[in-house]
Amino acid sequence: MSAAFELRGLTAAVPGEKAAIRLVEDVSLHVHAGETLAVVGESGSGKTVTFTSALGLLPKPGRVIAGQALLEGVDLLTLGPEALRRMRGARIGMVFQDPLTGLNPVFRVGAQIAEVLRAHLPLSRQAARDRAVELLARVQIPDPARRVDDYPHQFSGGMRQRVLTAMAIALGPRVLIADEPTTALDVTVQAQVLDLLGDLRDADGMAMVLITHDLGVVARQADRVAVMYAGRVVETGTVAEVFAAPRHPYTIALFRSIPDIEAPPGTQLAPIAGSPPEPARRPAGCAFAPRCFAASEAAGCHATRPPLTGTGHAAACHRQGALEIAA
Repeated sequence: MSAAFELRGLTAAVPGEKAAIRLVEDVSLHVHAGETLAVVGESGSGKTVTFTSALGLLPKPGRVIAGQALLEGVDLLTLGPEALRRMRGARIGMVFQDPLTGLNPVFRVGAQIAEVLRAHLPLSRQAARDRAVELLARVQIPDPARRVDDYPHQFSGGMRQRVLTAMAIALGPRVLIADEPTTALDVTVQAQVLDLLGDLRDADGMAMVLITHDLGVVARQADRVAVMYAGRVVETGTVAEVFAAPRHPYTIALFRSIPDIEAPPGTQLAPIAGSPPEPARRPAGCAFAPRCFAASEAAGCHATRPPLTGTGHAAACHRQGALEIAA
């Protein structure tokens, strides 16, 4: 079965003093219809840049310098601005991270949803407004006929996230990308938003990409997971595979840093030492080697960059298979 959305060797960069600085490099991912792929990693790992690059939304002077972004077989990176605009929204939608800045504060939410509809469909203002009411009802906003005339500041954070979701699904896209959809929401509202996204995916058979830093969200919502670090995919597999037997030291370190509710009082957390490297200062070898508890000079961790290897469950680690490291 072919993927609904696939990235092949995607590399995006910005100009540097001497050479292009690669923000993300050689990213290959895929997601099928009816499936959720979670993309997880620390802030700055390249999760959002990967998908804004694929959709032609990377702010200048950033640009894609290599790779493909295939939406049902069509390479988005080869399309002109108008053709790409027609694809966005109609066949692929994105729910952005900050629902407050994702909405224009001076326009009613109904008008903003209607604008999306009328940009792609020959609808009258009234027909677009009626459809906006239907979409607000679908994302479970109470009293949608009244709330359609409200402004963004009149909604809570969770309700604004639902409005953005309504805009993203307005044209029935085949792929939905949700960028940190639960950021700054309380736990109860997080669960409601995640349930809503799952229901929409199941009802429409959409492929969904869930960008997050929260492994709990991954466990709850995703079928497969890709772990990113310093602009590259370092591990990928089904959620069951990666959670049961992580193969990359970074993935293991992420699991170790999660508080254990069953741990005895006084148990210390295990934070990941150091910080992710800046794009212009990534080391020659494995980017995680300076922070890695398993790095070895003999294995070449500091000298050469490991490829992503494995069938199904894959990891980019020189010591994969040669070193037993339990999460």
